[in-house]
Amino acid sequence: QVQLVESGGGLVQAGGSLRLSCAASGRTFSNYAMGWFRQAPGKEREFVSAISWSGGNTYYADSVKGRFTISRDNAKNTVYLQMNSLKPEDTAVYYCAADRLGRVPTSHQGYDYWGQGTQVTVSS
Repeated sequence: QVQLVESGGGLVQAGGSLRLSCAASGRTFSNYAMGWFRQAPGKEREFVSAISWSGGNTYYADSVKGRFTISRDNAKNTVYLQMNSLKPEDTAVYYCAADRLGRVPTSHQGYDYWGQGTQVTVSS
């Protein structure tokens, strides 16, 4: 079992930056692919970014490409999402997720464990 705890959300003006962190429990974190998803009110949960177990492969939704950067520190059991040039449409609850099979899926159905989410609000 893996527990994921997100932090780093908050209120920021458009054009600003935030860095989200997701701390994971468990000794096998380094084997898992990790992903970030977000869900805005009234909308479905959508893929934001994902990273392979080694960090060597990263994937981004077109809407965040060039503005967001995913990274991980396996020694700290933590995955990060650096978000720059934030826009009001980035406002959502952001969730991190773990795929125990290391497949780096871009669908929420491919993930086995989820955090509780952290709110990101971007004002215009």
